[in-house]
Amino acid sequence: MRKGIYILPNLFTLANLSLGFYSIICSLQEKFEVASYIILFAMLFDVLDGKIARLTNTTSRFGVEFDSLADLVSFGVAPSIMLYTFTLQKFGRIGWLLALLFVVGGALRLARFNVQSTGSEKSNFTGLPIPAAAGVMSCYILVALERHWIGHKIFLPIMIILISYLMVSNLTYISFKNFNLSKRKPFSVLITMALIIYIVALNPEISIFVILLFYASSGVIGYLFGVKYERLLDAVKYGHTKTSKIKIEKNTYGNNYPQ
Repeated sequence: MRKGIYILPNLFTLANLSLGFYSIICSLQEKFEVASYIILFAMLFDVLDGKIARLTNTTSRFGVEFDSLADLVSFGVAPSIMLYTFTLQKFGRIGWLLALLFVVGGALRLARFNVQSTGSEKSNFTGLPIPAAAGVMSCYILVALERHWIGHKIFLPIMIILISYLMVSNLTYISFKNFNLSKRKPFSVLITMALIIYIVALNPEISIFVILLFYASSGVIGYLFGVKYERLLDAVKYGHTKTSKIKIEKNTYGNNYPQ
């Protein structure tokens, strides 16, 4: 700390924390749609702070700890208060216990992430990341509000229990930290990204909810079917897996590139 801290990435973390706090205010004022969107925006800042820190080589222990505290507020406390004021308070003691369960699950997930060796976190996560968990619950509320879905009161407690369990589970989830858009990718990656943008534009709330729900389910799917996430990540990044044979040839400029 005597040497100072890096300002740029921590400004994005501060924005993440501020949005989480404002989401709590909106939930207390029963502005649930605004509160949900704010959490989704906080997810964007959470991605950007780490990305900027890696790109500018300004990662630090302070930044890691600050990011975890901000995540606990924005993706743990804020969604829990939103869920409680939206529906769970009608369940009495069970309601606030369910809201607490989500916070505890998120806190344990963040604590485990901080103490885990970085080697196992480079290509994948252990347990559902708390921003994704918060995103699922926020989109759940947006869909319930948009569709005037009365049945959400029945499924919401079940959803909270499942998402809380996934956060503290040992299931493997893909990490997109090292996904670099500045490098060459297979043409299919561009087509897939364009298709996703088009689908999201048609109905943002439902589309984002389905995408995040699929990501939350991917850990279970990978466990049941034995999906090798390392190979899948290699396919996304390089268009091949590490187990494939890569022919390296030199171009006229003397640079190596995979064929």
